[in-house]
Amino acid sequence: MAVSANRLELLQIADAVAREKSIDREIVIEAMADAIQKAARSRYGQETNIRVDINTRTGEMKLQRLLEVVEQVEDPNTQIYLDLARDKNPDAEPGDFIAEQLPPMDFGRIAAQSAKQVIVQKVREAERDKQYDEFKDRVGEIVNGTVKRVEYGNVIVDLGKGEGIIRRDEQIPRELFRYGDRVRAYIYDVRREQRGPQIFLSRTHPQFMAKLFTMEVPEIYDGIITVKAVARDPGSRAKIAVVSNDSSVDPVGACVGMRGSRVQAVVAELQGEKIDIIPWSPDAASFLVNALQPAEVAKVVLDEDAERIEVVVPDDQLSLAIGRRGQNVRLASQLTGWDIDILTEQEESERRQKEFNERSALFMDALNVDEMVGQLLASEGFRTVEEVAYVDADEVASIEGFDEDTAAEIQARAREHLEAREAEFDAKRKELGVEDTLKEIDGLTTPMLVALGEEGIKTLEDFAGCAADDLVGWTERKDGEVKRFPGALAAFEVSRQDAEAMIMQARLKAGWIEAEAEPAEDEIEDEAETA
Repeated sequence: MAVSANRLELLQIADAVAREKSIDREIVIEAMADAIQKAARSRYGQETNIRVDINTRTGEMKLQRLLEVVEQVEDPNTQIYLDLARDKNPDAEPGDFIAEQLPPMDFGRIAAQSAKQVIVQKVREAERDKQYDEFKDRVGEIVNGTVKRVEYGNVIVDLGKGEGIIRRDEQIPRELFRYGDRVRAYIYDVRREQRGPQIFLSRTHPQFMAKLFTMEVPEIYDGIITVKAVARDPGSRAKIAVVSNDSSVDPVGACVGMRGSRVQAVVAELQGEKIDIIPWSPDAASFLVNALQPAEVAKVVLDEDAERIEVVVPDDQLSLAIGRRGQNVRLASQLTGWDIDILTEQEESERRQKEFNERSALFMDALNVDEMVGQLLASEGFRTVEEVAYVDADEVASIEGFDEDTAAEIQARAREHLEAREAEFDAKRKELGVEDTLKEIDGLTTPMLVALGEEGIKTLEDFAGCAADDLVGWTERKDGEVKRFPGALAAFEVSRQDAEAMIMQARLKAGWIEAEAEPAEDEIEDEAETA
């Protein structure tokens, strides 16, 4: 069968468009069929169901009108009587479709223009889908491109098969780009939008530096060294924590390279950003000491519940530990994920002295003793009146200058003080309207009940409806700053696990949940015999 010139031309156009736009030839031919279908409907009526088939090998085009087989025709443009349909196809049944061949049509100027718009739109959509599919799985990669233009501080980068954008806030400060500049950036997001896929690039993202090290350090690429954390102040300073999975490989030395060649290559790409390479440690205290380099650390105190860490440094190391405008401690906090408080040795000594004086005054007031006895109790490590009242009597008697009678008297006074305070708090609890049923929950003391009443938590149902955060508080991290929100029991030493256990008790007592049934003794014996 000879192929006409028009048919050959149709296939040639489809091939040319597919090559130019780097899309599938089938998509272009499908777009042409849709365009011809739209033009045919404008001629035969919009309600007409028209199908266009283009042979992808010969270019032959068929126009057909589809008619639904029905027993009662309501619309002759889309339906056909069953009897007439069976004249064309004896097996036709209601609900089937009969295809009627339509004669080839000549496109007028308007129809041709409309068809062209359909083809352009379909090809553009296919091109956008291909771009999105090309880059959606490349999030987290570094790409190279050429600066195409700069709009209002945002840099548009030609990536070959698509365009990326580096927004002003994703650029390293004082970095200038001009048309034609080569640029390397990190893909951190790809979104499908109305105007086409948007590829968002960054040069300030912490992972951009991590990927640069992966490219420069073969040990990281091979998995011998792992980058555990990265913190950056773009264009100024950065910290990167690395650990080696092979004891014979020094992670810091491998990242620095011979005479600093590897780290300098990364520094040059980041416009001179100073980089501290930190050895990672599973021990939070050791890791933090490393993260605060080059400052020396004298002592570290961790508060795991609050994810807070207190660091004591020598007086002459304070400014070095904090860094210019707090940069060093801020990066160390981002790197470790802990909130950091820095104290000098003198400040810590003054604080300890203040705590000692406060505890001494507490014992003097509560136990009605002189200053020397109060200081002795404080120096022995007693922190509260409860500890003095309920500790073993021999421990109090063993304090230098005390005997058994003195210890018994001190403990008796401590218990009297606690009983008086308990009565005072219980009266305040009743005044606030806190229910007696809350006293039955293990772990809740009368001072805690007063604190709950002041926060409006007065019934068993109120307490059962609380979350652990409502009791112990929570922290929120935003823009590198951490804000602490206290809970109703923040003044008491209540851990999150204890708070959750007390809430579960309240829910059991309130009947919100049921306790899991414990197996009977005979069942346990049967299981033991079976085992």
